This record gives sequence, structure tokens and C-alpha cells, in this order.
Amino acid sequence: MTDSDQNPATIQRKEIIYTLDDIPAPVRQRPRSSWQRISDIPAFRKSLLLALLAGIWEAYARYLGNELVLPTFSGTVLALFSAIASGELPRATVYTLALLLKGYVAGLAIAAGLTAFASATRLGADLLETLTAMFNPLPSIALLPLALIWFGLGEGSVIFVLIHAVLWAVALNTHAGFKSVSPTLKMVGRNYGLTGLRYVTRILIPGAFPSILTGLKVGWAFAWRTLIAAELVFGATSSSGGLGWYIFERKNQLLIPDVFAGLLTVIVFGLLVENLLFRTLEKYTVRRWGMAS
Repeated sequence: MTDSDQNPATIQRKEIIYTLDDIPAPVRQRPRSSWQRISDIPAFRKSLLLALLAGIWEAYARYLGNELVLPTFSGTVLALFSAIASGELPRATVYTLALLLKGYVAGLAIAAGLTAFASATRLGADLLETLTAMFNPLPSIALLPLALIWFGLGEGSVIFVLIHAVLWAVALNTHAGFKSVSPTLKMVGRNYGLTGLRYVTRILIPGAFPSILTGLKVGWAFAWRTLIAAELVFGATSSSGGLGWYIFERKNQLLIPDVFAGLLTVIVFGLLVENLLFRTLEKYTVRRWGMAS
């Protein structure tokens, strides 16, 4: 046995020398096609889905061949344009939106007060949890007969049921969001000397904003459908109103394409509020803050 075999440190290893020619070429990403770039746009994909649903609607309505059961999509669009041109549908829509905003803002204001009280004291938290458990499962439209007795036939009754529709969803989600804010984040705010309103606006609201935004969305959806249902009830006794009355009146006249035109208006406004208002608010808040992907 040689010395090199006995001492590993003296073992001579063969040197391997690489040249630039031996380095493999970098993997290059294949250029994306125009269709791949367009298909990455969410608005484009959703537009395709809406077009597909409209095509299915048109085909099935033509297959039935009964306009009193289901008018075609093209007939509904024509009725929609005709109602817009006559001014009846815009007037009803403006009336409904104005009433909706009154009830929605009032519901948000009351929800903010209840949530502040619940966040400040244990009694307030118990009160909010108890009231939410009692009234949140109660359908808002079920309170309409009582609202008619208390507030009479008018906007007051509708605003009352709208407040009920908005209040509990917003308050519950906001309070849950406040409780889920990281204790570390709360401690940072305390260490910086934030108290009172500054502590709420700079620590609690940003930290809980995903839950708050969810409550705003749910409250808006509840208020929207509650208002349409309430106006349909008012349609039996009132000669004026918004989209609900417009749908009710056209149903009595068997103008089914106009009924679907009113329903299509409700759907369009729902899509606009979700994709323009709430999606933009989410983009510049929770997505920018890294709270959502």
C-alpha cells in the first residue's frame, strides 16, 4: 500500500475544466399568443360566459316558442331599449336607486354605531351578538306588514326594512373583523400612542377591512333584493314606485318581455356595482395592502 493510499489528503483528483461552450443555453419562454394574452383578462372571460348564457337563453326560448312563459333574449333586449327610450324604465331605476342609497347609508351608520359600542365594551359585544342572533335570520320582507302599520304607505316603510337588511350583515362582519385583527398589530398601534378614533382608523379598520368589505357586499345584495320585493308588495296598492312596481305592473298587463327587461336591469346594476365599485375598492385596499391575492 502506497503513502497516497494511506493518507486521503494526498489523493490527486482529476480537474474538470468547463468552457463557455459547455454551458447550456438558457431556457427561453415561448412567446405567448394573442389569444393567451387576451384570455388572461378577467373581463374578457366573464364577457364570454355572459354571451354563452345569453345564447342558451335565446336558444331555449326559441325552442319553447311561448313568449308568455319565456321571451327570447333578443326580444327582452328590444323591450329594454323601448322602455329606456320611453323614459319609464330610467325613472323607475332612479327612484329605486335613490331609495336604496337612503336605506343603505342609514343601515351603515347604525351598524357603525353598534360595532363601535361592541368594540369598546363587553356589554356592547354581548348586545350585538344577541341582537344579531335574534334578527339576522329574520327575513327583512317579513317586517314589511309591521312597517306599514308603524310608518304608513311610503318611503319610510321601505327604508325601515332596508336598514334591517343591511344592519346585521355589516355589523356582524365588521365586529368579527375587528376581533380577528392581529394582537401584534394592536400592540404596535398602542406603542405608537394611538388611541380613540386614530387607533380605530389606522389600526382596526385597515386590519379588518377584508371582513368589512365582505359585509358591505352582503349588505348591498340583501338591500337590493329586499327593495325589489318590497316594491312588488307596494305595487298592489300604489300607483308609483321603482323597478319592483315596474315589474309588477308589466306582469299584470302580460307584457312578459318588459318584465324580463326589468329583471335584466336589476342584474345589470348588480354586475356594475360588483365589478366597478366593490372590485375597484378591493383593488386599491386589500389587494394593495397584500391581504388578498
